[in-house]
Amino acid sequence: KEVVMEAVRQDGRFLLHASQALKSDKEVVMEAVRTHGAALRLASWGLSSDKEVVMEAVRQDGRFLLHASQALKSDKEVVMEAVRTHGAALRLASWGLSSDKEVVME
Repeated sequence: KEVVMEAVRQDGRFLLHASQALKSDKEVVMEAVRTHGAALRLASWGLSSDKEVVMEAVRQDGRFLLHASQALKSDKEVVMEAVRTHGAALRLASWGLSSDKEVVME
């Protein structure tokens, strides 16, 4: 785990080479996402449903909402953060939120 942690501290995309167990380890995935938000796409499905992990990714670039679970694409707080960092992330949100006035005005 420590070797992978050091690698993802350098570049989150190294998560690609981690075992499935480490791709499911929140500490490892959070570190990967901190250094490269797109690492979210490499994480286990369970962590693409973790609000804290997804928020870290969309704070960097709202387009990473693409890799979030459907439930988080329907989470207003997550979607608003994604739209703040990249307006076009609105098209990745659930239908209900993509037509929500408050989200659209963000």
